[in-house]
Amino acid sequence: MLDKPYCSATLIINRRIKFSQLVNPQNSFYLLKMKRLLLPFYLAITCCLSCHRPKVVYIQPLGHVEESTMNLVKAAVEKFYHYKCIVKPELSSTNDILADSKTRYEANRILSKFNSNENTLILTEQDIAVVNPERHSKEWGIFGLGYQPGTTCVVSVFRLKQNASIALFHDRLIKVCLHEIGHNFGLPHCTSGDTRCLMRDAKGSIKEVDQAQVFLCPQCRKQLCSGSGICL
Repeated sequence: MLDKPYCSATLIINRRIKFSQLVNPQNSFYLLKMKRLLLPFYLAITCCLSCHRPKVVYIQPLGHVEESTMNLVKAAVEKFYHYKCIVKPELSSTNDILADSKTRYEANRILSKFNSNENTLILTEQDIAVVNPERHSKEWGIFGLGYQPGTTCVVSVFRLKQNASIALFHDRLIKVCLHEIGHNFGLPHCTSGDTRCLMRDAKGSIKEVDQAQVFLCPQCRKQLCSGSGICL
């Protein structure tokens, strides 16, 4: 068994080619030979990038977050999406990401500030909100928000804890985190009508979150597999 993913680049690099034979302008097959020369290198580079692309989701606590909360989310993401999770050191909450009322944080500002090329789930215990024109609200409290597609999402435990036992809070938190990461992986809100699917639009209702399960419907599974190559 090979210790590392096989890559054909080492075989291609070792192949000796008389370059002078290829660059002779009088050779009518010059362009064809150049294509044949470059194509294996292109395929090899693509192979290497695919082999070594890390499947990691980083959990970024924003302000103090209980260690047990982060460990719960870490285990859930690894089990559901089969991505390794790494918890990063805590970052301080700053005034530039506050909503206009200065009483909670603006989710879009959080995403904009901490957007990264790495898959990142930002966890906070502070309340978060967005502008919601449909509700005529400048600060509509939400559970989470994520780019679709993208690499960054944010989830607040603030509203998930309200009127909930520890078991119910944990269940809510897992589903909301998997939901927002699903958006990052390219999944839109579910339109299958399956009330169990965690990608349904909660529309700000905690009852919708409670009704869902740690489950993706066949439609969302198919879309995730074809779009992001994550086949559950």
